Amino acid sequence: MNVAEFLRPEGWLGKDGGPRYVQLRRRLEEAINNGILQPNSSLPPEREIADLTELSRVTVRKAIQELVKKGTVVQRQGSGSFVREAEPKVEQSLSHLTSFTADMKRRGLDTTSKWLERGVFLPSPEEVVALGLPSDASVARIYRLREAGGRPMALEKAALPLDILPNPLDVSTSLYELLEQHGKRPVRAVQKISAVNLEKPESDLLGVAEGTAGLSIQRTSYLDSGRVAEFTQSLYRGDAYDFVAELRLSS
Repeated sequence: MNVAEFLRPEGWLGKDGGPRYVQLRRRLEEAINNGILQPNSSLPPEREIADLTELSRVTVRKAIQELVKKGTVVQRQGSGSFVREAEPKVEQSLSHLTSFTADMKRRGLDTTSKWLERGVFLPSPEEVVALGLPSDASVARIYRLREAGGRPMALEKAALPLDILPNPLDVSTSLYELLEQHGKRPVRAVQKISAVNLEKPESDLLGVAEGTAGLSIQRTSYLDSGRVAEFTQSLYRGDAYDFVAELRLSS
């Protein structure tokens, strides 16, 4: 079945299916999921979709904008709307405490970081509680956009007590490698993972549309002594990561 046949309104467009732009958006998503519209292929022009579906161009435009917002479709100036090519996801284990750099290196991916913040700051209320700091203490904080294979993957903001990381400017690539050199690498962590819709400016930094699904991860890491060494707040692209945990039946 070709796109024109698939979009004809018989059988899917009705009064009880909700707003018409939503019905059209779902129909276009079906066409993408079923391979009728292939990755990198262009959608028919708005006028053509309006003629095929007997909908107004305003309705068609709104449906396409919904797909753009979800990250399913990209618009190229002067060229039209195209189905976004699905990029392979990275699987990250929840069973091992590894650095982003080491994790990507094992997959053969080169990593880069764009520094958004790096220095000594007054702690936020969350950082005070997570790190067990007195209210008048300062923290070493590093905030960066993490990329792998030239692709934006995550925003990562880490806060550490100053006796753990006296000079944040010493961090060039892997934070954990630096901490290990000084015998202060965390050995275990507790993570909290939540689903979020990415807001500006985070969505812009990660190269996705505002409202795209993402993963928010808060991690508290501990030294072998049990002391808290690091509090990290991260935002991951939902289309880039699958987090995998191994579960065992307790006896």
